[in-house]
Parts: sequence; C-alpha cells; structure tokens
Amino acid sequence: MQSIVVENIIKTYRTKKSVVEALNGISFSVNKGEIFGMIGPDGAGKTSLFRILTTLLLADSGKAYVDGFDVVKDYTAIRNCVGYMPGKFSLYQDLSVQENLSFFATIFNTTIEKNYDLIKDIYIQIEPFKDRRAGQLSGGMKQKLALCCALIHKPSVLFLDEPTTGVDAVSRKEFWEMLHRLKLQGITILVSTPYMDEAGLCDKVALIQKGKILSVNSPEGIAADFTKPLWAVRAVEMFPLMKAIKQDPMVESCYPFGQFHHVVFKSAENAKEKLEQIQKNGKYTQFEAHAIKPNIEDCFMALMQE
Repeated sequence: MQSIVVENIIKTYRTKKSVVEALNGISFSVNKGEIFGMIGPDGAGKTSLFRILTTLLLADSGKAYVDGFDVVKDYTAIRNCVGYMPGKFSLYQDLSVQENLSFFATIFNTTIEKNYDLIKDIYIQIEPFKDRRAGQLSGGMKQKLALCCALIHKPSVLFLDEPTTGVDAVSRKEFWEMLHRLKLQGITILVSTPYMDEAGLCDKVALIQKGKILSVNSPEGIAADFTKPLWAVRAVEMFPLMKAIKQDPMVESCYPFGQFHHVVFKSAENAKEKLEQIQKNGKYTQFEAHAIKPNIEDCFMALMQE
C-alpha cells in the first residue's frame, strides 16, 4: 500500500526579475511503513515539496496524495493524519517543554497521556527539562521536542524537513535511531536531508537537484548502478595533483572528498597505470591511490554530470 503518491508536480516562484523553477515534474511514491529520504543540497526543492504535501503550498500543476487523500481537495483530512516537523524550529519559544507539548495535544483534541507510549522513548530524554522554556534548549533537545509535538496526535505519515541540520553528530545518530523505532510502529516517514551519509539509513531514497529527481532506489540499488571505475587518490600537493588528473582524457571526473580526491575513469582499462604515470610525471609527495566502492555522494556527483 502506498502512503504518498506524487505525480508530475511542478512549482515555480516568480519575481519581477526572474522565474525560479523549484520543482520540475517530480514523481515518486512511498510505501506504507517506509523511511523514504529526499537527499539533495540546499535549494534542490525539498522544502517546497514538503509544503505541498502538507497542504501549506499549492503546486502549479500535478497531483499528490497522502494516505489516499488529495492534497488540494482533502487538505483538512490530511492535516489531521500527518505530522510535520519543518526545517526551522517553529515551536513557541516562550512556552516550556511541557506547555508546548500540551498545546499541540489540545489542538488535535487529544492528551499527552493518551498517546504517551508513542513518544515515551523520545520524551524521557527531555523530561528533566520539562519546565525549561523551549527557546533555552540546545539544538538536539529542540529537535526532540519538535518531534514529540509532531507525533502527539499519532499521525500515520510523518514529514521531517531537514531535521538534523545544525545539530551535533551524537544527536543526529540518536535521532535516526528514534526514526527506526517509529517505523516499527507502522508510521510512514518522509525525511529530507542535505547529508549524503544519512541516505544509507533510509529504506529508499530519491536524489534531487535543482527541482529534478535524478534517481529513486534503495541506497544499495543506487550504488549498484554506479559501474565505472572509482579510485581514491591523495598526496601532499593536492591541488596540483587534481589539475594533472583532470587533464587525462580517460578521466571522467575528479573532485575532493575528505582527505582524498575521488577519480572516476571512463573505463577500467589501464586506470592504475594512468595514475602511476601521473605520479611519475609530477613526483608528488606521499602519493597514494587505490580502487574504492562508490557511496551515495559519488553516485550523486555522477548523476549530476549526466
């Protein structure tokens, strides 16, 4: 069963000087009980898509359904059955943790006690600060409070727009552990993130850039589609090394990746010999090169090239 269906959604923003195409014919579907990731950089169109699916924004054309409800015709029903956590912390900063949670429960005509089992694992981490104003919480604690408020009415579909942006690595890890526990309760989760490493934590991902979906597949499936030889190369003289590599006609792309350059060759033939010749010509210090398996970011870079 499909919880979310998106069919050829188009959205543009017009100003006096320009037209920005935020979404260009977006189509995909999300199965019930699935963690589906929208992976892409800032400005890719993720937030516009989330606002359309949560009935906060109208698309120029196309159709979308959430839990079988049309996002235009059935907006009231959708607002009752979804939880939405926007990218920017949007709770009442002058209210305490407990007051924010009670307020959102009241809006949806429920109580904290009624759905406490759903948020228990998350709430116990912020309960010691329940009397503290929300604006005085740390980034990770704000994130947990916002998730509790989005879940308090027991939604069937949860929309999380870049929920881990700006929080520390430990909080990011804890947050994804919480999402997997929520999935076990049958909640469908659509989450957007600019962090490529989080793609591997999803059941399925869509790589999005400039309003277009580049690929939709499982993380393993996207990596399997990358068939060209990939090498990691480094030396002390990184910038001259990159320039020399890019001059080789057999090199398709070369880009920085942590302490290495990732080099994609057009074919596997003589790739190692090519790099050895570049090292011999440039006499690079502490030169190192080895073949590697692609990750999601490598796949994203390759799809952008295409």
